[in-house]
Amino acid sequence: RASVGIGRTDTNGSIFESNFSGSMGIQHGQVQDIYFAFDSWNISSRAAQYLEEGAQWLEANPGKVLTIEGHCDQRGTQDYNLVLGQKRAEAAREYLVNLGVQPDRIKVVSYGKERPFCQNDSEDCFQENRRNHMVVRVN
Repeated sequence: RASVGIGRTDTNGSIFESNFSGSMGIQHGQVQDIYFAFDSWNISSRAAQYLEEGAQWLEANPGKVLTIEGHCDQRGTQDYNLVLGQKRAEAAREYLVNLGVQPDRIKVVSYGKERPFCQNDSEDCFQENRRNHMVVRVN
């Protein structure tokens, strides 16, 4: 398994996986969205599993390309969150490339906090917004 050695974890090292199993792993064209801890772009073990499954699917479907959209929760400045979203998308891209996906099949874009999935002011909602949304298209 490839490892991405960048990023930060929150103060307790948690990525909140167990609290959000209902919204984790939503499929979009056979490559699942992944989620992040607050102020982090570390790839969690669950996210790594989803990326590995996505890499296998991409390998079996050479006519498909992937856009990784980096998203953040509502906290922080617009500029900060655009950079954080970019780091999240690039971390996932690096992970997929290390698994053998051709780099030219993966694009990254950051939306920062501009496209929230959830708009409530709660930790559950913030977690749903700290994500990489995977968009698969025909090449």
